[in-house]
Amino acid sequence: MNYHWNWLIFWADAPDGTGTYLHTLIRGAYWTLGVSVLAWIIALALGVIVGVLRTTRIGWVERVCAAYVELFRNVPLLVQMFLWYFVFPEIVPQALGDAIKQADPVWSTFWTATVCLGLFTSSRIAEQVRAGITALPLGQNMAGTALGLTRPQVYRYILLPMTARIIMPPLTSEALNLIKNSSIAFTIGLLEITGAARSMQEFSFQIFESFTAATILYLIINLVVVVLMRLIEKWISVPGFIGTKR
Repeated sequence: MNYHWNWLIFWADAPDGTGTYLHTLIRGAYWTLGVSVLAWIIALALGVIVGVLRTTRIGWVERVCAAYVELFRNVPLLVQMFLWYFVFPEIVPQALGDAIKQADPVWSTFWTATVCLGLFTSSRIAEQVRAGITALPLGQNMAGTALGLTRPQVYRYILLPMTARIIMPPLTSEALNLIKNSSIAFTIGLLEITGAARSMQEFSFQIFESFTAATILYLIINLVVVVLMRLIEKWISVPGFIGTKR
């Protein structure tokens, strides 16, 4: 059977009455960006905290943080998404669970996806921060102590700024993975890019056009992220600290 190509389908009215299929895909891009940005903020904040605590040499603190990392890093993201959306409201106090279940379905799925992606990604960032700190020469830590800096000041003024320069490339990869992982949110009903494309192809039967548009949207968003992260990497670089291309 020959496939009937129809690139004008994007300007056809969507069945939900909110505009054309193109508008549906653009709204999906907004949801993807919203989830990704907020989840990245959560992931970066928690990842830095947990990664730093894993290098404090305080036994019980390191064990708790290691358990956090292994829990969120080793359970598949799809399973975590289902647990947060279907199981979490049932195990929290009834009032909180009822509030979550009775909330606006769109915003409920949005915040569930944001928290899930943020915690999942934070475990990966925590390992990168830990590895970056331990990769620094021991002399930097000792020099900070010799200058009279407190332990928190050593982290703030010496270790973390240098670690950020080391882990910037893997952080870029994590940012890109986070955006791509946001597609999992369509499994709980959030119409982000993948969900919007899936909705479009189900109603219009133009599967190739739908997912071609989704692919282009992901490429545009990720290319923008790559450019921004490279600019940040160049801005914070220290000449001679990390090898750069001539």
